[in-house]
Order: sequence, then structure tokens, then C-alpha cells
Amino acid sequence: MKSITAFAVLVFLFISVTVLAQPSFVENQKRYPSVAFALRQKQDTLKKQFAAKGLAWPAKQIYIRSFKFDSQLEVWVRNSNNEQYKLFKTYKVCAMAGSLGPKRLDGDYQVPEGFYYINRFNPNSEYHLALRVNYPNQSDKLLSDSVKPGGDIYIHGSCVTVGCIPITDTQIEELYILAANAKNNGEDFIPIHIFPVRYSNKASMEYLAKVSKDDQELQRFAVQLKGAYDYFEKEKKLPLIVVNSKGEYQFL
Repeated sequence: MKSITAFAVLVFLFISVTVLAQPSFVENQKRYPSVAFALRQKQDTLKKQFAAKGLAWPAKQIYIRSFKFDSQLEVWVRNSNNEQYKLFKTYKVCAMAGSLGPKRLDGDYQVPEGFYYINRFNPNSEYHLALRVNYPNQSDKLLSDSVKPGGDIYIHGSCVTVGCIPITDTQIEELYILAANAKNNGEDFIPIHIFPVRYSNKASMEYLAKVSKDDQELQRFAVQLKGAYDYFEKEKKLPLIVVNSKGEYQFL
């Protein structure tokens, strides 16, 4: 009996040591030359920028939101679920494909609109570095083409796009480091919300009204998304978002 107990203790210790010895997500990412280079070039500057904004380094939780017509991508940061998000930085989206409205078909060159999360880090992207958006989400699966809804939507570098969200190489290096640190700290589902326009911008709203004048479906969809935008603007926290049987977003 004693020998069995001693053996169980040894097995437990071996498993514990093995788990502790496993490299973190960030350490694994450092094996890739593009990520290692980005860390050497950007990490110290990011730490100083966080300190200047009163943010704790490294990022614990980040939230990304992008505005198609306004060509902007924001990065918000917080330390815990109990805190409000604080705006860290706004990047210029440097190329655009398609028009306002959601993505519904493979090859339509549309940037998706809706509520997503980052589901893959690609340190070997042909567009420098890339973060994959989980399109199609549950709403898209109900409303998009059932056979070919499209996919492989990324935030990436290189300033070219056929339906992704491109920023410059130096910007994707920063965002990649922030996202890697957030994942390293336990944020497995980094939210990214993609809106047709910045709803608080008068010129953007006028353009949306013009584009959707004869398209009631587009109008309804834009109003759905605005609900999440308005909630975040007021609370600086994310609403709980669900999808009903019609593929419509609802907020709890």
C-alpha cells in the first residue's frame, strides 16, 4: 500500500513539473523570427505607452473594434472583468475591399460585419503577421451562403486586401504582441466587433443612410449592430450577445 502511495506521489510530481516546464504561449511565439523581431522592436515602446496611459503591462484583456467606412481599428485594454475598457490606440485601416454590409458569399470581397473573436495567430503569414477572425460566426452560418460562405478573414499587415482588415506592418507587430500577451494571460477569445461606420460620426451616418436608402435589410442589420456600439459607448464594457433562430443579434 505504501509503495502504491509513493508511486502516485511520484506520478503527480512528474506531471506537475512537466506542466510547469511547458513554455507559455508568448514563449512559443518567440520561436518564429517575425514575432521575435517584433518583440525586440516594439515591446519596450509598448510598455512605455501603456505606462503613459496608466495601463498595466502586459495587456490582460484586449477588445478590438473596427469601422469599415471610417477605415479605423481601435484597441481597448483592461486588467479584469470588473474594469471598464480604456482606449489604447487607434490604427488606420490602410486598404478596403467591397462595400458596406455583411459578408455573405465566398469571393464577394466583403469585409464581414458583426461580432467575432480571434481564433488563430499566424506568425508565418505572407502578409507579415496575421490574426484570424472567426468568420463565419453563428449568425453568418444562418444568413450566408450555406455552401460557400467564405472564410480566412484576417487582420494582417502589408496594406493589401481582398476582404480582410489590413494595417501596416509596424502596426500589426504591435497588435500581435498585445493579442499574444492577452492570450498568454488567459484571454482565449479576444473579441473583435466590426461595424459598417462609426455611428457617432455624422458624415459616416449620412453615407450609411445614402447607401442603404433602398435596402431595408441593410438598414435593419446596421441598426442591430448599433445596439452593441451604443452599449459600449455608455458602459465601456461589452454586452452579452446571442444569436436567435433567424440569425439576428440580440443583446442581454
